[in-house]
Amino acid sequence: MQTPRFLPCGDSALTVEFGSAIDPGLNGKVLALDSLLRANPPAGLIETVPTYRSLTLQFDPTTTDYDALIRLLEEATVGLQPQAAMGTRWRVPVVYGGEYGVDLDDVAERHGLAPSRLIELHSAAVYRIYMIGFIPGFAYLGGLDPRIATSRRTQPRLKVPCGSIMIGGEQAGIVPMEMPSGWHLLGRTPVLSYAPGRDPAFLFAAGDEIVFDPIDASRWNDLERAALAGEPVAEPVQA
Repeated sequence: MQTPRFLPCGDSALTVEFGSAIDPGLNGKVLALDSLLRANPPAGLIETVPTYRSLTLQFDPTTTDYDALIRLLEEATVGLQPQAAMGTRWRVPVVYGGEYGVDLDDVAERHGLAPSRLIELHSAAVYRIYMIGFIPGFAYLGGLDPRIATSRRTQPRLKVPCGSIMIGGEQAGIVPMEMPSGWHLLGRTPVLSYAPGRDPAFLFAAGDEIVFDPIDASRWNDLERAALAGEPVAEPVQA
């Protein structure tokens, strides 16, 4: 079993790195350590930030220091067992193709698939949210069917619409606000994964799961109005 690496991040943060791959087992260790520290926060801990394979700790250097936290973390990670994704499974409605997913046909052709088959493969998976990052609320998803994994675009777009459902390499993502991206746009959801005036502002969290529900474009306007009015559009479902 690989020994965790402890990496300094300036004078008020450090990272515990469990490996170098997109792997549920590594991410499970990240979630396990995150849960442990949240349940029993050491003195001086300000925030924890889980990622695919590492956990970053921000701390108050006037209360604790790097060496003290390393000693605590070395003990905490001995025999640490991966934690299963214990978050919410969300059903997210998606309009695929056309103006909502301008790259769908091109990605399907690249893989020798009919667009309808690409939609089937994309929406059949259960995606794990490995991390939230890049911009507020952006959900990095693992679990993409390898048959439709697609290298990123050579020319990124400067503006991708809020709610875009994208793939890039072996990853998938949900866009929380207009942003630049070189990923491929397969569809769009009216779900607002980030809404600053909402409580909570972030709908999804690391450890949650996503299943995509293909819907007809005729439903878009009603669902978008509901989402903007603060009504629930993504539904929690039983695993």
